[in-house]
Amino acid sequence: QVQLVESGGGLVQAGGSLRLSCAASGRTFSSFAMGWFRQAPGKEREFVAAISWSGGSTYYADSVKGRFTISRDNAKNIVYLQMNMLKPEDTAIYYCAAGGPISFTWTDYPFWGQGTQVTVSS
Repeated sequence: QVQLVESGGGLVQAGGSLRLSCAASGRTFSSFAMGWFRQAPGKEREFVAAISWSGGSTYYADSVKGRFTISRDNAKNIVYLQMNMLKPEDTAIYYCAAGGPISFTWTDYPFWGQGTQVTVSS
């Protein structure tokens, strides 16, 4: 089992940056692949980024590639999402998730945080 708590969301102007954090409790954090997903009003939850248990492999949605960076610190039980060059279309609730093998499908992740709101103004 692992409990996840996101933080770092907020309101930012287009072109700005935010860093989201996801703090995990539980001794097995380092064994989980971690993912970030987002959901905008009226839209499906979508994949943003994922990182392997070791941090050695990372994956990104095409819409964020080159702008977002996912990383993790297994000693601190934290996964990060650095978001640069933000656009209004990045506005959504951002969720972190923990699971087994890396997946781009949100239903494959059994553990979720409560989400943090990111709003990008134009």
